[in-house]
Amino acid sequence: MSRLKPSDRPYDIVLFGATGFVGTLTAEYLAAHAPAGLRWAIAGRDLERLESLRERLPGGADIGVLHADVQSPGTLRALAEHARVVATTVGPYVRHGEELVAACADAGTDYLDITGEPEFVDLMYVRHDARARETGARLLHACGFDSVPHDLGAYFTVRQLPEGVPLTVDGFVTADAAFSGGTWASALGQFARARQMTAASRDRRRHEPRLVGRRVSTPTGTPRFAGEVGSWALPLPTIDPQIVGRSARALERYGPEFRYRHYAAVRHLPVALGGIAAVGGIALAAQLPPARHWLSGRLKPGEGPSAEKRAQSWFRVRFVGEGGGRRVFTEVSGGDPGYDETAKILAEAALSLAFDDLPPTAGQVTPAQAMGDALTNRLRTAGITFRVATSS
Repeated sequence: MSRLKPSDRPYDIVLFGATGFVGTLTAEYLAAHAPAGLRWAIAGRDLERLESLRERLPGGADIGVLHADVQSPGTLRALAEHARVVATTVGPYVRHGEELVAACADAGTDYLDITGEPEFVDLMYVRHDARARETGARLLHACGFDSVPHDLGAYFTVRQLPEGVPLTVDGFVTADAAFSGGTWASALGQFARARQMTAASRDRRRHEPRLVGRRVSTPTGTPRFAGEVGSWALPLPTIDPQIVGRSARALERYGPEFRYRHYAAVRHLPVALGGIAAVGGIALAAQLPPARHWLSGRLKPGEGPSAEKRAQSWFRVRFVGEGGGRRVFTEVSGGDPGYDETAKILAEAALSLAFDDLPPTAGQVTPAQAMGDALTNRLRTAGITFRVATSS
């Protein structure tokens, strides 16, 4: 369980950014699935909107409301001091996220977000990991569709393979869903900040301890036809393989040598070629401020599709794992990835940190490292499928 006892803080969980699109979905999920006795609150800068949200939530009378603003560090410190676990949906995180991470690291409060921004995660490691280790705070990034299905999916796959031998896992992502406004903003920011992202990654490597006696790699790979899943495999430039690699560094169960590659799976070659061209065009346009401004206006953070559209959306991540003469196929699948399932994952991760019997960790940790089996079991109960599959 959290090192903080329930009596130490007024709230078990505080959700920051609760009136945004994903924040509201997360609040609704928590209200509908809150265990008996959960003490939780919603937080943000607009008290009127927070009060309106609370009135709409089941059991709203028992939900706290806290004022907090990213422009006012004092309010974030107060927020961290009131909670055992803080979950935040307020991004882009490289612009709005650091003060809350710092506050949680200082207060010994567990922290979760749904960022997919590698630069932010690397900066937070360099600046706040050591302090969090001192206070016992667990700092978890990428606790939404980025990157829990991939991180826990690779972890689940590894557990189907022999121990103590070199292992390889490839992940293949397929989805039919609307793009998240927050993810879109983060992606544009990453394309525009390539130099800063590279510098943050290098700085992190200078601070990270060397991995002794084991080897972990996450090569980008090249586009190819992957016969094992019957699709064209396009390398995905997302944070997911970095998170998987950090789990592998932290956990010896991944073997003496571990390699992970991450792909989008596309059935038809023309679609694959179109996808490569589109990503390249967006990356190029993001370097030009007028084009980036126009692109950012196409889908804004805080906006999202209707409940009907989300109900028709789905994702599937297929993993191929090999090692010790054994080959396994596994699959993680669920509903709308960018909104409904991200809200579900964030809420269940917060509940796991607050209430589950977890291995002792502190500092910046990954979902698999901090919550592993406990979060996998929670997500299975919540309707996300983890299964051993057959080959295509």
